[in-house]
Amino acid sequence: MAEEDYSRFVDWDQMGDLAKSSGPSKLDCKDQRELKQLARQGYWAKNHKLRAQVYQQLIKAIPCRTVTPDAEVYRDIVENVVGKRAPASIPLPEFVDSSPVPKYCLKADGVGAAHKIMSCVASQFPDISHCPALPAVTALLLHFSSDEACCFEQVCRLLACNEPGRRMLDQTFLAYESSCMTFGDLANKYCPTAHKLIVATAQDVLEVYADWMHWVLGDLPFSHVARVMDVFLVEGYKVLYRVALALLKFYRKQKSGQQQQPAGQDTGGVRGSIQAFVRGIASCVSPDKLLEKAFAIRLFSRKEITLLQLTNEKSLQQKGITVKQRRRNVHLAVNAENFSSAIVSAKEMRDIWSWIPERFALCQPQLLFTTADHGCSLNRFYSHCEGFEPTLLLIKTTDGEVCGAYLSTDWEERKRGGNKLSFFGTGECFVFRMKPEMERYEWVVIRHPELASAVPGQSEEPSEREPAAPPQNTDKNTLPAADPRADPSDRLSPFLSARHFHLNSRNTSMFMAGNVDSIIVGGGEGNALYIDAELNHGRTARCATFDNPPLCSDTFQIALLEVWGFQDTMSS
Repeated sequence: MAEEDYSRFVDWDQMGDLAKSSGPSKLDCKDQRELKQLARQGYWAKNHKLRAQVYQQLIKAIPCRTVTPDAEVYRDIVENVVGKRAPASIPLPEFVDSSPVPKYCLKADGVGAAHKIMSCVASQFPDISHCPALPAVTALLLHFSSDEACCFEQVCRLLACNEPGRRMLDQTFLAYESSCMTFGDLANKYCPTAHKLIVATAQDVLEVYADWMHWVLGDLPFSHVARVMDVFLVEGYKVLYRVALALLKFYRKQKSGQQQQPAGQDTGGVRGSIQAFVRGIASCVSPDKLLEKAFAIRLFSRKEITLLQLTNEKSLQQKGITVKQRRRNVHLAVNAENFSSAIVSAKEMRDIWSWIPERFALCQPQLLFTTADHGCSLNRFYSHCEGFEPTLLLIKTTDGEVCGAYLSTDWEERKRGGNKLSFFGTGECFVFRMKPEMERYEWVVIRHPELASAVPGQSEEPSEREPAAPPQNTDKNTLPAADPRADPSDRLSPFLSARHFHLNSRNTSMFMAGNVDSIIVGGGEGNALYIDAELNHGRTARCATFDNPPLCSDTFQIALLEVWGFQDTMSS
């Protein structure tokens, strides 16, 4: 039997060091954990033939629909689908959203073959409505296929994967758009410095992050994207998130070494700058260095990322965004002409808006309560804020200091504890200060994942014998946390809900609390914010939940307090 040739479409003159085949010539591994390590280490990366054989084995092992088109189907349909047209002139399917076929060191007939394969894929998968990653995946797999039919079969198996909880390629606009929102959430939380740079230089942050998938599958040089594919076929979709976050970190590092760019650069300029950096990354970052950075990022499990993705999908469905439409500018949500606050400017509100979860980015701020109009009454505060979720609390002190909190949960939840002061909310809550400089303090578990494991389970229920600390105690807060099992799952962000973690200490999940005497944000060893019933005086101190310094003077008098809601501009 003739040995299969996996170099038919490869232009070896462009392959550089990869043209020199070296390293192991076969793989004998059945343990999944060992396979993961070998993939990350690049065990088969230097041997083109071995890599092709490993890809075949990995893709053949993917559980698929009962009827999945194979190589024989391609040979049967290709002539009818393509006809006598020149391969390069065959239009790409509309669902790739104008994404071109990356050359990836392919010969000209290799690029033409990719066009033919995708046309045949479109004929067999009429349910695909949006899959911009397909050209890059097809071009990459052609490198390691003996012929077009073999590549077609591999692409089809990736698209037909039906293993529960396993995700390979997005095939609808809803899935793609929610992945962009999910990436924005991850960048916001795990690459705060890089995210801050994007916010400062681009007018539309969402538009920049909409390119995240194309950075990995499209812009990366072949040597780098092939190493990503090595791991992707073993570990799945979360690898793409990790690599894109690593690219963002490297981009920020490069920019920090350059002369500072003026704020307010156009969004297209930032997108082009990132694209140029990723395309030229080989000059400063090796493929192994890229993967090392990607896997050094402390992320939660694939299950947690899936839950966040589903949450964002649900948010988009509620807004009616299920098919492709013009992306809205995130900064339009805070329109300088319509926005008016006595505490922060429109620009400052835009900066705060960049911190909120992506699924609320299309909402616009809606003033719910202000002491200037509604008076200094905690009862009126509750009556105006109940029924809204999430909310944004802004405080200006008589000394001109400004601080606040993003609160994930409806204040009506406080009634679950009766008159007993108990904590509720989710780990999406955060506190911040605006002056002397803007700084956000997130849930401590985000910055220190070692404080909790990402194993779904019930949080430890606090002892009912433990007395609640009186509000005037500034040294220590021992308020009992609300029972997480009482929280309805559809009211929480599954990604950062405390009930998804085994916390070493309940003090690290005290998000928000309120009764007739006070409202509290952040607990454990102190409160990030404590405000009295008259909304007149307050205190701030370090707390275990956010690990924040005092947000302003330790004790302060409130000059003005505002609460903002999130108005859905799509439904309105």
